[in-house]
Amino acid sequence: MPIEPRDRLIVALDVSSIDAARAMVARLGDTVSFYKIGYQLAFAGGLAYAQTLADAGKRVFLDLKLHDIGTTVANGVRSLAPLGASFLTVHAYPQTMKAAVDARANGLRILAVTVLTSYDNNDLAAAGYDRSVRKLAAERAAQAREIGVDGLVCSAEEAANLRAIVGPSIALVTPGIRPAGADSGDQKRIMTPTAAIAAGADYLVVGRPVIAAADPKAAANAIVMEIAQQSATEK
Repeated sequence: MPIEPRDRLIVALDVSSIDAARAMVARLGDTVSFYKIGYQLAFAGGLAYAQTLADAGKRVFLDLKLHDIGTTVANGVRSLAPLGASFLTVHAYPQTMKAAVDARANGLRILAVTVLTSYDNNDLAAAGYDRSVRKLAAERAAQAREIGVDGLVCSAEEAANLRAIVGPSIALVTPGIRPAGADSGDQKRIMTPTAAIAAGADYLVVGRPVIAAADPKAAANAIVMEIAQQSATEK
C-alpha cells in the first residue's frame, strides 16, 4: 500500500525530558504523525510516553537497538509490545533478529539496524571488520530477509542496493537525512529527503533539522512537501 507523504517522515524526539517532548509534539501538531524515541528520551520516562503518543493516534518508533542473548532480547520485545509502538530496532545479528521476530506481537514491527550512519569504512576497520560498509550492510540485509524481519534501518546511500536484495515488502528506514544546506552533525553517511526517497527509502528519520529549527512545524512541513514531490514523480 502507498504510504502518505506525511506518514513517511519520522521526527526524532531527541530531547532530555517528557516536558520537552510534549512541547515539541504540540508545536508540530498535525504536521507530524510519526515519532522516534531513542535512548535519551527512553531513559527519561519515554517508554511510558510512547504509550501516551500511541493512545493519541500517533505512530511510534522505539529506537532501542536491542542486542543480547536470544532469551533476553525476546523477553525485552514481549515487554515492549503492549506499548502500542509501530517499530522497534534491534542490531542485525542473526540470533538477535530471530529472537525479536519470534517474540513480536500486537502489530510491533522489527527493524534490523545494518550499519550505523555515523560509521564509515575506517570505523568498521577499527572495530575489527574486514569488509566495507556497503558489503556488511548487504550481508546483514540478506540475513534479515531470510529471518523475516519487517524492515531495515540503513543509510540512504545503501538504500538502492539493499532494496534490490530484500525486495519491495521489507521497509527501509533511513536516518542521516539532512535537507540541503543543513549541518551534518555526527552523521557521516547523509542524504537529502529527495535523494533518499529516490533511492528507495520508505521512511525518513529527521531529528535536529526539525526540532532545532526556529520554526519546527515549518521545517517538518517543508520536508513533507519534498517527500510528496518526489513521490509524485515516481508514480
